[in-house]
Amino acid sequence: MEWVLAETLLAQSRDPRVLLGTLCRGEASAERVETLRFLLQRLEDEGARGGGDALSEAAREVAAEYLVPLLRGLRARPAGAPDPEPGRQARGRVLRAAGAALRSCARLARGPPLAAALAEEALRDLLPAGPTPGLEGGAEAAVEVLAAVGPCLRPREDGPLLERVAQAALVLALAGDGEAAALAAGRLLPALGRGGAVALRAVWGGMVAPSAPDRVGLRLQVLSALAERLLPEPSAHETGPDARCSSRFWRTVQAGLAHAEDALTRKRARYLLQRAVEVSAERGVGCTCRPQEANGPSLFWWSEKKKDELLKFWENYILIMETLEGNQIHVIKPVLPKLNNLFEYAVSEENACWLFHPSWHMCIYKRMFESENKILTKEGVIHFLELYETKVLPFSPEFSEFIIGPLMDALSESSLYSRSPGQLIGSGSPLGLKLQKFLVTYISLLPEEIKSSFLLQFIQKMTSRHWCAVPILFLSKALASVPRCKALGLEGLLALRDVLQCTMITHQILLRGAAQCYLLQTAMNLVDVEKVSLSDISAFLMSLRQEESLGRGTSLWTELCDWLRVNESCFGQSSTGSFFGLHETSSLNAYVKNLVQEYIKTPAWETGEKYSMPDWFDAKLVALMVLLAVDVEGMKNQYSEKRRTQNVLRIFLDPLLDALMKFGTNAYMPLLKTDRCLQLLLKLLHTCLLKGSSTQDDEVLTLLQNCVMSTTESISEFILRRLTMNELSSVSDLDRCHLYLSVLVELTCLHLKVGWKSGNPIWRVLSPLKNASIRHLQDTDDGQEPTLEKQIQRVVSMAALATVCEATDQKPELQLDSLDAGPVERFLASLQLNQTLQKPHPEEQSSFLEESSSSQGWGKIVAQYVHDQWVCLSFLLKKYHTFIPASEGELLEPVLPAVQMPGRTLQSALDALTILPSDQILPVFCCMKILVPKLLASSESLCIEAFDMAWKIISSLSNTQLIFWSNLKAFVQFVFDTKVLTIAAKIKGQAYFKIKEIMYKMIEMSAIKTGVFNTLISYCCQSWMVPASSVSQGSLSSANNYSELVLEACIFGTVFRRDQRLIQDVQTFIENLGPDCAANVVIENTKREDYYVRVCAVKFLCLLDGSNMSHKLFMEDLAIKLLDKEEVVSKSRTRYYVNSQQHRVKNRIWQILLVLFPSFDQNFLTRIIDKIFQAGFINSQASIKYYIEWIIILILHKFPQFLPKFWDCFSYGEENLKTSICTFLSVLSHLDIITQNIPEKKLTLKQALAAVLQWCFHPNFSVRLYALVALKKIWTVCKTGHIEEFGALTSVVESSLNQVENMHGVGNAKKNWQRIQDHFFFATFHPLKDYCLERPECFDIFVKESFSNLSVKSTFLFSFPAGTIFYILPRLSGLVEDEWIAIDKFTRFTDIPLDADFQWYLSPTQLRELTPGDWAQQDIGSNSGEADARPEWADVQKKLTPWKTSVPDLDLELIFPGRAAKLGKSVSRLIVVASLIDKPTNLGGLCRTCEVFGASALVVASLQYVNDRQFQHLSVSAEQWLPLVEVKPAQLTDYLQQKKSEGYTAIGAEQTARSVGLPQYCFPEKSLLLLGNEREGIPANLIQQLDVCVEIPQQGIIRSLNVHVSGALLIWEYTRQQLLRQGDPPPSPCLF
Repeated sequence: MEWVLAETLLAQSRDPRVLLGTLCRGEASAERVETLRFLLQRLEDEGARGGGDALSEAAREVAAEYLVPLLRGLRARPAGAPDPEPGRQARGRVLRAAGAALRSCARLARGPPLAAALAEEALRDLLPAGPTPGLEGGAEAAVEVLAAVGPCLRPREDGPLLERVAQAALVLALAGDGEAAALAAGRLLPALGRGGAVALRAVWGGMVAPSAPDRVGLRLQVLSALAERLLPEPSAHETGPDARCSSRFWRTVQAGLAHAEDALTRKRARYLLQRAVEVSAERGVGCTCRPQEANGPSLFWWSEKKKDELLKFWENYILIMETLEGNQIHVIKPVLPKLNNLFEYAVSEENACWLFHPSWHMCIYKRMFESENKILTKEGVIHFLELYETKVLPFSPEFSEFIIGPLMDALSESSLYSRSPGQLIGSGSPLGLKLQKFLVTYISLLPEEIKSSFLLQFIQKMTSRHWCAVPILFLSKALASVPRCKALGLEGLLALRDVLQCTMITHQILLRGAAQCYLLQTAMNLVDVEKVSLSDISAFLMSLRQEESLGRGTSLWTELCDWLRVNESCFGQSSTGSFFGLHETSSLNAYVKNLVQEYIKTPAWETGEKYSMPDWFDAKLVALMVLLAVDVEGMKNQYSEKRRTQNVLRIFLDPLLDALMKFGTNAYMPLLKTDRCLQLLLKLLHTCLLKGSSTQDDEVLTLLQNCVMSTTESISEFILRRLTMNELSSVSDLDRCHLYLSVLVELTCLHLKVGWKSGNPIWRVLSPLKNASIRHLQDTDDGQEPTLEKQIQRVVSMAALATVCEATDQKPELQLDSLDAGPVERFLASLQLNQTLQKPHPEEQSSFLEESSSSQGWGKIVAQYVHDQWVCLSFLLKKYHTFIPASEGELLEPVLPAVQMPGRTLQSALDALTILPSDQILPVFCCMKILVPKLLASSESLCIEAFDMAWKIISSLSNTQLIFWSNLKAFVQFVFDTKVLTIAAKIKGQAYFKIKEIMYKMIEMSAIKTGVFNTLISYCCQSWMVPASSVSQGSLSSANNYSELVLEACIFGTVFRRDQRLIQDVQTFIENLGPDCAANVVIENTKREDYYVRVCAVKFLCLLDGSNMSHKLFMEDLAIKLLDKEEVVSKSRTRYYVNSQQHRVKNRIWQILLVLFPSFDQNFLTRIIDKIFQAGFINSQASIKYYIEWIIILILHKFPQFLPKFWDCFSYGEENLKTSICTFLSVLSHLDIITQNIPEKKLTLKQALAAVLQWCFHPNFSVRLYALVALKKIWTVCKTGHIEEFGALTSVVESSLNQVENMHGVGNAKKNWQRIQDHFFFATFHPLKDYCLERPECFDIFVKESFSNLSVKSTFLFSFPAGTIFYILPRLSGLVEDEWIAIDKFTRFTDIPLDADFQWYLSPTQLRELTPGDWAQQDIGSNSGEADARPEWADVQKKLTPWKTSVPDLDLELIFPGRAAKLGKSVSRLIVVASLIDKPTNLGGLCRTCEVFGASALVVASLQYVNDRQFQHLSVSAEQWLPLVEVKPAQLTDYLQQKKSEGYTAIGAEQTARSVGLPQYCFPEKSLLLLGNEREGIPANLIQQLDVCVEIPQQGIIRSLNVHVSGALLIWEYTRQQLLRQGDPPPSPCLF
């Protein structure tokens, strides 16, 4: 059309210059410029057309005066001016036309080259000076000009100019900023590349230069634009540089393949790779590209001899990279076996070397690691970790770099360590175990010269980021598993110490402690002791928290001692000096001896007494090394005399003991020396007495205690002098006061342990200390301003008095006084509470402020002073609690105001809570615990105020604070004290409702702060436990009034987030390691998990005695409330998902009802039986149905009197029974148990047969199966009892059973019949054996008596089926593992002790050996299991991104098929299978398409879709004229096999590695077309059942079509091909 228009214009004018001039005048519209463009192109084609030099001059004029200004004008616009989309599109059209016209002008011009002149001018616009200020777009205009004239430049004459243009264009393109860069990369560089070899070499040289910017996306954009020149086909006339031989080119491609952020960059990289492979195959000439490191394998190579293998390798490689673009694990997982094939191709087994550079494989893994889909990331990590399980790969530095880089970055994601589906809680993370195995294998294969550097870099990588608790734990565990080798020196030890600091960040104490244990084991396994000193080792050990990991007596401590013993003589010398400046030695004993001596030695710089107390670090270090050295010595002499160990300890401690013995006599001993000695003494005792320590027969502990006791008199005299003689006068001395009092408490405990004797040196100190403290506190200031020394002495005296009171309260042996009030008691009772200390005299504040930074602020000092007041008062109230009156009145002897005026004291306690920080309120809570029960009846409002203020403090604390749990426990003890609960319930005032309000608030808080409810229920149950075991009437009155607490405990448990479940799983895994992990021994198990709330409630209920009326009433009341709760939950949501909160609550309710069942008598069951039966009518989850069925069976077995009510359940209308009848049929399947206590069984059996038979013919398949199972069980009972005379019923029963046993139907009917019979509830579960006592003799009694003559106590107290109710049944019924409470959880919870004869037991039947799985769901499970078992699929989905594919022209002028004369008649033999599609809209559209094109049938997953309004809206009644067949997804395998046996070809609409393009495929007449799911396509297991997969060619970017559209295209293509074969006449028109 353009050619015709150009000819017409030229025919109207003989002078082309006139035409050009005319077109250059007027507005530069797109049409005018395009006309100019094709006119110039026409002139260029025909030559001058008689214009000669005039035409050349005209071309120059057009270029210089019209086109170049036009380009600049279009590109230049005011800076910041808007650029709307319509204007941009029109301008782009003009620019393209102007550029093409300018190129023609350059070719038409003669004389001085126009192209060179224009290029020079445009190049100047690209200089750093830039375009005109205030305008944008000058550079873009210059690029447009260069893109137009660049191909016209002459390679020889304009060679230098070409190089300059190419270099400028490359710099601009790689700059990546603005539209000019995009134009340079997208238009200018390709134009230059096509223009000649000179420009191409210039561009290529800039691309491969080492100094070129490393911007992957931009470099790939340029390379893709020049791909045809850099990777030319064999037919190309002119070739440039071969990109295949450049390592920089391949590194850029690899970087692009793994680029996580930009899909377009990855696509360009795949395009370049695929083109390189195709070009190599077409050329057939070998090539090799070595990496920059000359010794490594080739980055790319080609050999004609290996063509097939190479093509296969790269085909699989590109397939994997393309598949990863989908980010769908169901598509990617079947492709992963091909990754294993890549390794087989890439490694030469003969030469043990890499044939392909391993960096190609790393690109795949890096792409998976950085995926947004965490499931894909996990699959990639696991696949990488499994590499060395099946193959041995040659060493490659890239592998090590990849492990330390991308792999460890991926391993930092906590979610990767979650359990696999079906894996038990606590069994360990699969990824963590694979990581451990991989690291052990990989390091063992590393060359020795590489191993050290790799491990050092690996550990240093662990210090480079803040790791979460779970990843750092499993990385540490993997390192600890590495076999022993001398790989790490001092630098490695320091790196491990830095990792230890990383572990301290997490709040998960158990995980933190376990990680420390593994890191210490890593150090022992990998450190070369010759390269580190004992000083280095001791510094490393100090990085561990002894209270979390390194406890004396643990297996880790023993392992460390053994390591020190073995390597004692091998340690090197310290290069940096050691602690305290001591001389370094390799002998452990000599090192420790010098360590103690240097520690005790007085520092040379001490010249006075005003020093802050030294840091505890040195004391901890010395104590740790002393005990380690002593235990090492004990290992050496374990088979020889023990005296050697004693002597060694004595040698170590002699300097300390000598100093301590002089404390009482040497008044001039340096202060720092006394501080250090006492610090070391405390740390020695604490380290020996850690929880991990075994105190029985501990020779070292005994000897240490004896040594310390020998110095008691000297130390106690020193402490007494320091505390009472005004020697503590500065703020820093308060730390010393705390030290002295801590030592005094330890000495007191030691003497009490060996026996308190008269004349004990401790006792000689306590009395003077009390008197002196009172004297100091009674001193008045006589109206003068208090001095700092005097105020400090008061604080010290109060602290000393509080310490004495605490020791006396905790150690009854010290309470030698009678109840007569002495001076101490009278002083404390008259103490002015909450008295604050006035700040010291202003003249002394300067010295106060100049003290060291460790000094406390005055506010903290006052808070400690008030805290100590309340400690003393707590002691007083406990001692004289019987003297506290219920109301204040006349003071009686002895006169103790604080005791006898409780209201005033409680008010003072409230005032104290307002001024004390939260870490100082414990003694106030203790006082309130004593006062509130006395005042609740008379001063209720004051007590409520105390409740409110205390709760406000507790609720404001974070559960990660160390003080939270101790404060919470104290709060619970005073608010929920048994006396308080009893009095509040008795008066039923506001306090009663306030307590319940706080109770519910605490339960609500437990959802956020796990463990709060545990503290509450544990304390309450323990306080009710003693009265609960009593037989007196009304002993459970307190619990009766607060039964809601027990109710909430029975059903408590939140649905945790995924990250919370992960933490719990890993904690359980660590706990299951037992003593092998020292953290389990050292760290106390707090039992704060949610399930311990229910465990506590269940154990409390097991203490109740059914023969006690009070207990019985409590359990009956609880049962009624549980049933009411069940009804509320059922009505809250009619439908709920499995494992939802509603499901779990209902499940827990029925579990507790089963626990309570033995206490139910006939009268009580009469009250609740209707509710139990009504629950059976509700559509519940499977696990709940099992519990309901179980309890109904037990009721009918124990009380057959309720059978008539049970038969009535079958009389409801079918509409009410259609979803619940299976529950009652399941009950009847255990009729043999129900009828055990019925003497005459015939009538009951006949009623059962009559009830069941009517359901054996129900249209619902599941109902029929349940009825037939029940019928078979009942008939078996009849035959066993020889009761078979039922008249006409007999033939009906036998006929029904024979028919079902001998069925030969199509599909899964036979399989389902067998599966339901094998289901655990019908085949293995025994309602009595799985419930009652384990002992056979008890079981006989249980059955014989039927619970009637046995009390709960005598029957159930000694053994309880917790395993069946709380573990086995939830596991078999598909509940999430959070709901499985194993027996060890009950036995481990010791807060509620049971009788010694009590046993928790698992089911004695085979029930506990079964695996989970519901019979109705096993079809899916079996198929999926078969699919997963296959190592590699023959065909897989392949989501292709088209490169340059084109769709062949199709002859669309085909006649439509004729419509059959009769409605509903099918003219084709095409079956469309849409069972995998679940959207009604897609199914409705397919139904309409199938009917229009005459398909023989449409197969769907459920015929219920037909009733859906969306389906009907799209199908427009097509379902009435098209045969529909129901085949569920689980049945597709059998259905496909059946149809294939009938001669059908199974065709899948799917993109796979072997799929055929739709235009190339010829459909057989008998075709079965399988369509995939909207999101996941066709599953991998079904792809294997297909004969062929057909894909629809694409040219766009979007990767897939809607499934209805895809199906319609294939159905039409089938129809079209069949019509061509048949030659049918044109059909009637079809309107869509």
